[in-house]
Amino acid sequence: MANDNLVDMSEKRGDSGGYSKYIKTGLWLLLTLAAVIVLFTNMFVVKENEYKVVRQFGEVVRIIEKPGLHLKIPFVQSVSSIPKYQMTYDVEEAEINTKDKKRILIDNYAVWKVDDPKKMIANARTLVNAETKMAEFTFSTVRSELGRLNYDEIINDEKSSRGSINDKVTEIVNALLEKDGYGITVTDVRIKRTDLPEDNEASVYTRMISERQSTAQDYLSQGDAKKNSAIAATDRTVKEMLAKAAANADVIRSQGEQEAGRIYNSSYSKNPEFYELYRTLESYKKTIDEETVIIMPFDSDYAKTLMGGTD
Repeated sequence: MANDNLVDMSEKRGDSGGYSKYIKTGLWLLLTLAAVIVLFTNMFVVKENEYKVVRQFGEVVRIIEKPGLHLKIPFVQSVSSIPKYQMTYDVEEAEINTKDKKRILIDNYAVWKVDDPKKMIANARTLVNAETKMAEFTFSTVRSELGRLNYDEIINDEKSSRGSINDKVTEIVNALLEKDGYGITVTDVRIKRTDLPEDNEASVYTRMISERQSTAQDYLSQGDAKKNSAIAATDRTVKEMLAKAAANADVIRSQGEQEAGRIYNSSYSKNPEFYELYRTLESYKKTIDEETVIIMPFDSDYAKTLMGGTD
């Protein structure tokens, strides 16, 4: 009976050793899986159009610019992105005063990018702060530069200096940003629209119409003057040509009459009787028609000739 109550402790130990083996394998698998998860959660990719900023306990420890795969220290470091591409910011529409103390509404935009993320973080802290500072510089510069121009120089297309203002504003804003070390650059500033306040529109449009009408009238007056000048020059040329032609005609006519007289004289000298007969017949053509009544002596040479008689 006593032998039946005894327990073999070696057999018990052998069974627990088998379970321990499985537990160790499971723990290794869990640790491996945890390591893989930690590894993948702390890997990050840098794209071509961005900067990656790695911070440790809030302080920037490195900035990565080249694209590729990188790692950070788990639970200690964090990663944020800053755009490398160009961005557009619409400056809020605002009212400014011109040099001649008139009001105008200006709507413009700026194209900008981050050149030095380290400076940007050090001085502006965030991208939003950098953009806000850039917008302030842009608006103040646009207001200052347009404030040096008269109202008509901005509104009137023929006198507009807007093209040079855009370039000048861009240059000034970049100088201000560089001076304060914000690490950003403005590539272009453009004035999209210049509108008039509602209470000024009617009077300005009326004046613009009046100016256009005055300009049109000047063009018409210049055209009429040129037309009259051309007509006068043409009339003078025509008169000169007609006078010259008349003089030449008189010369030719006198030469012809002279030649005709010479021919007449030559013909008359060769046969005076025939010439007298020819002159008489020619006079009949001019003096006699169907209604002509001639009264002359019956024995006159003229009557004898008409009746076919001869001496």
